[in-house]
Amino acid sequence: MPTASRTTSGKLPFVVWVLAAGTFLMGTTEFVIAGLLPEIASDLGVGVSHAGLLITAFAIGMIIGGPAMALATLRLPQRHTLTGALAVFALGHVVAALSSSFTVILTARVVTALATGAFWAVGFVIATAAAGPGDSTRAVGVMMGGLTLANVIGVPIGSYVGQYTGWRGPFWALAVLAALAAASVGRFIPQMEQRGQISVRAEIGALRQGRLWPALAAAVLIMGGVLATYTYITPLLTGRAGIPAGAVPLVLIVFGLGALGGTAIGGRLGDHRPMATAITAAAVTALALLLLIPLSTGPVTAVALVFLMALAGFTVNPVVTSFAVRAAGDAPTLTSALTTSAYNTGIAAGSALAGRALNTSLGLTGPALVGAFFATLTLLPLMALALSGTRRARIVARRTAPAPAHDDTTARVPSRH
Repeated sequence: MPTASRTTSGKLPFVVWVLAAGTFLMGTTEFVIAGLLPEIASDLGVGVSHAGLLITAFAIGMIIGGPAMALATLRLPQRHTLTGALAVFALGHVVAALSSSFTVILTARVVTALATGAFWAVGFVIATAAAGPGDSTRAVGVMMGGLTLANVIGVPIGSYVGQYTGWRGPFWALAVLAALAAASVGRFIPQMEQRGQISVRAEIGALRQGRLWPALAAAVLIMGGVLATYTYITPLLTGRAGIPAGAVPLVLIVFGLGALGGTAIGGRLGDHRPMATAITAAAVTALALLLLIPLSTGPVTAVALVFLMALAGFTVNPVVTSFAVRAAGDAPTLTSALTTSAYNTGIAAGSALAGRALNTSLGLTGPALVGAFFATLTLLPLMALALSGTRRARIVARRTAPAPAHDDTTARVPSRH
């Protein structure tokens, strides 16, 4: 089918852009809460740190949903999986928008995250298959670009709209857009054969690759560091930097631009000097978060550091994602899902610890301190990857090096017949 394979014009198949639109919606719903926390907390009668559990809950749902849905849908028709995931995604937002119970909304967020995990697990496989081997990385980049673009456009717009319509307005909008996306997927994603030939045992067995786990650990820590601070960035900006609440969406746009730039830089530099790029970016992230503690009293320095932490933090992501996928080449579906789970494990752990720090004597600077700690720890698995790569290169060099001249006299010469 023409939509299932790479086009002759050199452009990516249209299905890749449809999938990117889906990731845009899901990225928006995951992070838009950060800009609406005060409104949600006030409306539901809970504290801001308690309302932050809505981000943590979504992340936990992604942690479980990604790998679970990757395996559960391995043999199902891909188009049905995607449309079903988007339908559940839309329904979860309707339930949240209609409810006044924090528990119900929290549950809806978890269910929505499970659907998001299913979409991501299958979407990456479809995108790479549709683009073909020559453009598979580019296709994945476009899908990840949809997620990053959500931080540039979706989250600020959702935050801005939520301040005028109430926080439920963005939830209704996301529900409608998800329903439209489900219809588009049903129209443009081709009906493919069931994947009964794929081995679940092979997918799980490939996880024994040793270099996979340091890459996943780095994904957990770097995202935990950045999102620990980002989850509670609105209280920091309004309560410490003195930025008006109405201007917060503009700062979120700055964060999104930094994230988009970091993703592009990591994708470009990561092909040539991956470890140097990742280690440098992680160190800069830790420094930016640490400086945010004393320098967040001024609006200019606060906004500049928010941009820097996004730019440096998201530079690490393409590098560690690429490492993870290459390390478990025999398990592309499960590995892509585990990478997403790793990022969301960091989001869950970082936002949960940041919420606790917010209620201590550290106050508004607590989340930034938690973020700096996570970002600093990221250097450990990255250095482990760098050292293991150096050792492997030396082993390969020794195995492929020609034998010394003085050994020629003792070498066995194959007999001729």
